[in-house]
Amino acid sequence: MARGGRRSRARTVLRTVEEAIASGDAQAAQAALKAAEPALMRAAQKGVMHKSTASRKVSRLSHQVAKLGK
Repeated sequence: MARGGRRSRARTVLRTVEEAIASGDAQAAQAALKAAEPALMRAAQKGVMHKSTASRKVSRLSHQVAKLGK
């Protein structure tokens, strides 16, 4: 997969998680986050985004998902 494809995939999984959080569905958000984390880390590993950026995005999303569960 080319760099553009990885960037597109990373953006798509981010949007999926954010939409699930916005809908308030904790289970869907958790499932989306579980799929998003490896995609984001793979994008960082391949040089699409910086490792810290990917980690920050995952961290912020997991915090939002955790807040949904409460």
